[in-house]
Amino acid sequence: MLKAFLTFGLTRRPLVLLGLLVFLAAGLFAFSRLNIEAYPNPAPVILEITAQTPGLSAEEMERYYTIPIEVGIAATPGVDVIRSTSFYGLSFVRVTFNYGVDYYFALTQTAINLQQNVSLPNNVTPQIQATSLVGEIYRYQVVGPPNFGLTNLRTIQDWVLQRRLLTVPGVVQLNTWGGTTKEYDVEVDLHKLDAYSVTLPQVVSALGNANINVGGRTINMGQQSVNIRGVGLMDSGGATDLTQGYKVDDIQNVPLGQSKGVPIFVKDVAKVSVGYVPRLGKFGRDHDDDAVAAIVIMNRTLYTNDVVARVRAEIAKINTDGTLPPGVKLVPYYDRTSLVHVTTSTVLHNLVNGCLLIFFIQWIFLGDLRSAVIVGANIPFALFFSIIIMVLLNEDANLLSVGAIDFGIIVDAAVILVENVYRNFQSGERGREALLRQLAEQKWGPDPTRWSGLSGLAAWNDRLRIILASALQVDKAIFFSTAIIVAAFVPLFTMQGVEGQIFGPMARTYAYALIGALIATFTVTPCLASLLMAEQISEVETAVVRWLRSAYTPVLRWSLENRRITVVIGLAFLLFSGLIATRLGSEFLPTLEEGNLWIRASMPPTISLEAGEPIVNKIREILLHYPEVITVTSQQGRPALTVRRTRHCRSQRRRYRRPAVPAATSR
Repeated sequence: MLKAFLTFGLTRRPLVLLGLLVFLAAGLFAFSRLNIEAYPNPAPVILEITAQTPGLSAEEMERYYTIPIEVGIAATPGVDVIRSTSFYGLSFVRVTFNYGVDYYFALTQTAINLQQNVSLPNNVTPQIQATSLVGEIYRYQVVGPPNFGLTNLRTIQDWVLQRRLLTVPGVVQLNTWGGTTKEYDVEVDLHKLDAYSVTLPQVVSALGNANINVGGRTINMGQQSVNIRGVGLMDSGGATDLTQGYKVDDIQNVPLGQSKGVPIFVKDVAKVSVGYVPRLGKFGRDHDDDAVAAIVIMNRTLYTNDVVARVRAEIAKINTDGTLPPGVKLVPYYDRTSLVHVTTSTVLHNLVNGCLLIFFIQWIFLGDLRSAVIVGANIPFALFFSIIIMVLLNEDANLLSVGAIDFGIIVDAAVILVENVYRNFQSGERGREALLRQLAEQKWGPDPTRWSGLSGLAAWNDRLRIILASALQVDKAIFFSTAIIVAAFVPLFTMQGVEGQIFGPMARTYAYALIGALIATFTVTPCLASLLMAEQISEVETAVVRWLRSAYTPVLRWSLENRRITVVIGLAFLLFSGLIATRLGSEFLPTLEEGNLWIRASMPPTISLEAGEPIVNKIREILLHYPEVITVTSQQGRPALTVRRTRHCRSQRRRYRRPAVPAATSR
């Protein structure tokens, strides 16, 4: 088979060169379509289930909500660990599945079990949220004109922006921070209730009954059938503009009954005003202590570059199409693609430097520029081959899988082949004749240069025969060296769990690149050698090789003359290396400097939101004093509808701790 590859490449050199150009173009196109992530997602499928009931303590939430949810989903196929935390009015359950479980399968089975096996008090419906360690892709702040108000900003976020962005393909969740959620308060005066002989349940019932539309039957008007309905929804004034929804007249004029023929309205017994829901968290940015922001979460099965591009386009459209009131706009302060760009630049930096380094090393040691070009051509071929395979298999590239490729390993086969061709070319006329005689005597099997199977094939000459014989001389050595490399990567292919998630892509990328390098070695390399290598080659040692030889030869002679001492020195060095290896630091992942800091400050569990606010603001101001810092954001408490994740333990009863989490972005 190898002989067929070599014969094809040497007899159809124009076709091979044309195919190389087409392949490089296909590789560039595949690279433009390749999804690049900073790190592979090390976590399995994780689903978060929340249930909320205001007024219940953590112990009651644990008993009536958390435990039934845990029991109901325990039988879900593929579940590995279930952890939960119960807060005041909130139950949080985190379900971790085994590695390899499909995301949509886990989501579907969990939803079915929640529907069939879990029945919560007060008809509370638990909500499923998909979480991912690499799911956060975008953050933005809602900014308005002066005196616009936090309530209006939060209203726009909840009723306009969140609905628009959730329609973007790939966005599964938006976590809103800061602002005040508008509500209508009815402050009942108990003395007036007694005076009018009205009870509090009457007020509650009247307000509920007054805020509904009632449907009737139809009546015929000529040949038309008309629907009958009674419109009773209260008008807040914000039907056309959410920021104008502050009317309370309809609530005030809800009738509660009558006294001596005089109707009694809500305004007679209560004061109606517009307020906001008690806050659970706050968001601040730079010198703004209270602002509104949101975090965009991506579906874990999709690609960052695609989803972020759609989110960015939708936000640009929202800012310009008149959806928002005058002066209101979305200001992004975190974009996941910045991290991807850092990764991409790091990978490209490694690739370019690696290619140039291999090229110059080959040039320095061989002293032949053409040989260096022939060997260097294998690097882009192998890389583009692996990229094309990854695109076809819908695999991601990341800093580990692409940036860690050793180009010395990739070009090892080509170096062996080119150096052997180089050696045979400069061996002299007798050496070349002996090599051709061995080829004719079928030392490496039938001689394909003695026949012409197809018309139009390039004629075999001595130059092509020498290249063919040189390749056949080292084919076993090339495969043996490749087999050693593959054997070294076998443990990576067998890793499971988080190790397999992280290092599996790197092992597969190496395998693709090695396969591409082998293909190029037996097709492209002989073709380029026949075209680029000079007719007459003489062995000339470069200055670097002469210097290395002069330094190495005395050491080699001394080592051979003092074999026992050499062995003792080697063993001592091995022992010393083993001892200092125990003091060597290690990291689970390589450092990727994004330029952002995430600082977490814990305060007493019983501290109120208002009491912790000065501390959070002070932390933010201190960070802003550093000239390297571009912006600082802080998150205190937790969002209104989602839980701020702390330490989750099964059936853990603890009061909620309000953390302050400033994030600093530096240059």
